[in-house]
Amino acid sequence: MHIGTPMNARALTVNAFALLLLLFVSSFATAAQTPSKSPNDNNEYRFIELANGLRAILVSDKNADKAAASMNVAVGSGDDPKEREGISHFLEHMLFLGTEQYPEPGEYQQFINSHGGSHNAFTAFQNTNYFFDIQADYLGSALDRFAQQFAAPLFTAELVDRERNAVHSEFSAKQKEDGRRFYSVKKATSNPEHAFHQFAVGNLTTLKNTEDSPLRPDLIEFWKSHYSANLMTLAVYGPQPLDELETMVQSRFDAIENRNLEARAHTASLLETDSLPAKVTAQAIKDVRSLSLSFPIPSQQENYRTKPASYVANLLGHEGPGSLFDVLKKNGLADSLSAGIGMDTGENATLDISIALTPEGLRKHEEILPLVFQYIDIIREQGISQQRFEEMQRLAQIDFRFREQGDPIHEAMRLSSQLQDYPADDILSAPWLMERYAPDQYRAILAKLTPDNVMAYVLAPQPELKNPNLTQWYEAPWEIEPLDTETLLAKASDPLVKELRLPLPNPFVPENLAMVPGKTMNQPELLSNNGMAIWFARDTRFNTPKASVFFSLRTPAARVSARSHVLTQLLVDSINTNLNAWAYSARLAGLDYSIYPHLRGITVRVGGYNDKLHTLMNRILMQVSAPEITRQRFGISQQNLIDSLQNKAKDRPVEQTSEFIQTALLEDTWSTEEKLEAARSVTLDELLSFTETLLSEVDPVLLAHGNITQAYALNIAKQVNAIVLGKSDFVPVERSHVRKLPAEEILVSLNVKHPDTGYTLYTQGKNTSFEERARFRLLAQIISSPFYEELRTTRQLGYIVYATPFEMLETPALGFVVQSPTASQSEIDQAVREFTKGFEKTLSNLDEKRLEGEKEAVISSILERDRQLGEISGRYWSEIDRDSEGFDSREKLAQAVKSVSLEELKATFTDAVLNRDRALRAVTGGEGLSASEARDLILQQPPVTAK
Repeated sequence: MHIGTPMNARALTVNAFALLLLLFVSSFATAAQTPSKSPNDNNEYRFIELANGLRAILVSDKNADKAAASMNVAVGSGDDPKEREGISHFLEHMLFLGTEQYPEPGEYQQFINSHGGSHNAFTAFQNTNYFFDIQADYLGSALDRFAQQFAAPLFTAELVDRERNAVHSEFSAKQKEDGRRFYSVKKATSNPEHAFHQFAVGNLTTLKNTEDSPLRPDLIEFWKSHYSANLMTLAVYGPQPLDELETMVQSRFDAIENRNLEARAHTASLLETDSLPAKVTAQAIKDVRSLSLSFPIPSQQENYRTKPASYVANLLGHEGPGSLFDVLKKNGLADSLSAGIGMDTGENATLDISIALTPEGLRKHEEILPLVFQYIDIIREQGISQQRFEEMQRLAQIDFRFREQGDPIHEAMRLSSQLQDYPADDILSAPWLMERYAPDQYRAILAKLTPDNVMAYVLAPQPELKNPNLTQWYEAPWEIEPLDTETLLAKASDPLVKELRLPLPNPFVPENLAMVPGKTMNQPELLSNNGMAIWFARDTRFNTPKASVFFSLRTPAARVSARSHVLTQLLVDSINTNLNAWAYSARLAGLDYSIYPHLRGITVRVGGYNDKLHTLMNRILMQVSAPEITRQRFGISQQNLIDSLQNKAKDRPVEQTSEFIQTALLEDTWSTEEKLEAARSVTLDELLSFTETLLSEVDPVLLAHGNITQAYALNIAKQVNAIVLGKSDFVPVERSHVRKLPAEEILVSLNVKHPDTGYTLYTQGKNTSFEERARFRLLAQIISSPFYEELRTTRQLGYIVYATPFEMLETPALGFVVQSPTASQSEIDQAVREFTKGFEKTLSNLDEKRLEGEKEAVISSILERDRQLGEISGRYWSEIDRDSEGFDSREKLAQAVKSVSLEELKATFTDAVLNRDRALRAVTGGEGLSASEARDLILQQPPVTAK
């Protein structure tokens, strides 16, 4: 449950006459509609509108093993009364905590969790979205509970008072996060007449509950005056036929009252146009630097069929040769750039350009501003082209034609949100529609991107603020000053301006979209293991002309020391930097790639339309073989790495405790301090020498999977051999392991500067067998919901509370995580011990039927159906990494879960949780070993073994 970033939403209301007619014609629902869908989409869809005005999209996926639902309500933080800021977010929390039909506050969560599901919600500026998924057979029962939250919530007085603390904890947990603080600066500098100006999260002050100002009556009044069936859009996704889904929805959601409300219209401009142009400078806690430009423009929601903002943003945010970003990056000024609609209320919108700056870029940000406007001028003069439009349109059509399905919960969330934004007929196709060339609309947007219509935001770690303001709740320092239009219009640096140019036609637009002949293979087969292991699997099951290629360059050089780890990261950064401008067009054309370091070396992954995948792969391999590393880029990469390592000390407390556990236990990892020391002292000459060392001894492996032939896979392997491995010696590079904890619990206290207390209890399994992994997975399944209910809902220890599987490299473990604004680490631990002692009785009373249900939930999660080619590729790659050549780890683990007995489960609980054998407790504050003392102790331990 959280506050989201602003989302586009515009409620469609039913007028009184139409409503009367609707009720006269049918007491159930209007005639159903079938939206236009992708030719590659085998699901069936139906749009219905209930008699109470609630609109719903039903999705029947006959192969789905999970079902899901999402309710989007056209109410958000923008509806909060000024005297009750955060109440919409608080209401989101309260709807989970009991209804007339299901009064127990934890019943909904327990039901969802016990049947293999998950649930959550978020509050945005104009929308609140509630969602869950569950094993498909239990969809009806889950909808019973879900619908009641909107029809008959209890708002129990005791829980109203208690849940205030949870909202306050959520506020407190993120009080020291730069994203939330910078957001508060944007609110403070927005138009005071616009609801965005208000505090959206809520805390104990804004949600006070006193005799003079009782909260419960205000909450109920807000619910009655804002929540109405006609402002709700529902998506339900499951394997059931559409008629059955419709019956499920009609019989449950018709109980929600239609109060005939209208969504609030936000007519005021987000920024005060009279005060523009202006620059806001804000102070960051972490070492982050950014320059953002926000231009007020008219709402673009009505233009979804032509997408003029996407056309303009595509050019502004392009990263190809000669683009604004490419020029900034080549000159050492920027690390990333994005452009697009920032916020669109249906009345007004902003178009935003966001640039992550290097230290040099921050120093020269006033010189970057005129360059941005020079580039906008080039787009205005040369960028409006029928040819460019047709290329964008073609790519959108291809992506829609071969669209792959997401998992049910994300599909439901997407559809319920889009049903607020688009007509039902277009709900499936709207994001990809670019129906016609619309030069007048492009020019209308570009006419707003002028120096007299901009708010510039600079975020920096130590800005020179003469007399800073502080935001009300986050105490983030900021200043605002007018910008001089003439300065912005001044000619930017001549050398930089001369480098600017618009993108050339995209050479990666796929042309051959045919499917290769032959059946989908059940698993990859090993084609060769002569030096390099080559795995191949033809796969056309999703009818998409796509493929994935993974190439791992395992090398002992990458794992020698913290220094070699740092050098590997710097090398990968250089490779990515060198590829970015050239390969950006490939990304636009549906070819994605990543080059990343791991415990054994470097992996290259390329995926997407297979037509021109080999071209991209070839260029990447050339960079891996002989990267061009400039002194300028080395300096920027080194500073970025130092910044990111230093920033870890400013992460949330539980992020720091969890990271300590991982780096202490995993072999071939090093502490942040060790990596920081290495990052500060490495040299360019060292890096240049390291690139040769890295390739001198290798253990390479390749996977080619998807719409490709065996000959194609072998050809890729030849490329790898010729370009990368010509001078390499082949040596085995074994997997890393997890160190085994000693029998006595280890307590380590980290020194963290944060008002909240962090607590992570890690309890390790005895071995890596499927049987032990199964016991821990099942135990986590059964314990997670009660743990949350006891420590989060009942005891109100904090917002961040969960119990979870904490498996690393097949070593099973349980993790108990709490971040508290009020309790010390010893108080948290006492609460955890009391909970686990009480849970011993719960486990003893577990009957066979409940145990089988919990097993079924775990197994459904393990064996969840793959829905996209990339998911299968990733799973195959993981199996290759762990040397599981049968590619059946999921099936073995599921079978092991099925075989766990209640006695075995109790023994594991007693050993791992009650007695805390092989446990590591990492906390912030209080007594305990220091990080270095604990690490030294753990480093002496042997690895966890298979038995």
